Amino acid sequence: MQGKHVLLTGGTGGLGSGVTSMVLAQGVASLTIPFHNSREVERLETQLSAGDRAKVRFIETDLTNESSVQALVDQMERVDAAIHLVGGFSMGKTHEYAYDQWRKDFQLNLETTFLVCKHSLRRMLETGYGRIVTVGSRGAVEPGGQLAAYCASKAGVVALTRSIADETKDTNITANVVLPSIIDTPSNRASIGEEHADQWVKPESLGRVICFLASEAAKDLRGAVVPVYGSI
Repeated sequence: MQGKHVLLTGGTGGLGSGVTSMVLAQGVASLTIPFHNSREVERLETQLSAGDRAKVRFIETDLTNESSVQALVDQMERVDAAIHLVGGFSMGKTHEYAYDQWRKDFQLNLETTFLVCKHSLRRMLETGYGRIVTVGSRGAVEPGGQLAAYCASKAGVVALTRSIADETKDTNITANVVLPSIIDTPSNRASIGEEHADQWVKPESLGRVICFLASEAAKDLRGAVVPVYGSI
């Protein structure tokens, strides 16, 4: 990824901070990170060296709004790689699940992925080069109870990514998706407990897989669905 211009959504979150460090270690020219919480930006900035901080640009963005996403992407010099980490889940039995919450889950997990991929791909087609990496979930292929909205929306992410891979198969643009199990983040430790946290996927470990898929080394991988399950 030496000298590449990278878009990383969710870069200020619990997973994102680990992936951010991995991306910067690849020698990228610039790293653009959209945000909506300035406190998370401040926290991440304290973790960056002066040299890395000079490569990172934070842009306030509403990833659920197409005009906002388009403006974000258009501000970049070029988009060599787009890594989309944004997502989330909530639990509930299907017959009790609120439709408004179902729609919010799909907006957060699938619709933001579509918007980021759509506009990143538009820029990549201009230059004839690009790497798209999205984050699905183990639940996308092994759905579990009380997670219907999460699993369904993440299955949509997998289908979207593979569709893009097929659309771009005659170009130097690739699209691949990783499927993590539980990621070892502070929020997951707080909500699930820490008893089995040593078996979870570390953000840095997932970051290494993501960086490989976003690199020139993965030029022959298209539509790959990569499980990253840790020891669970």
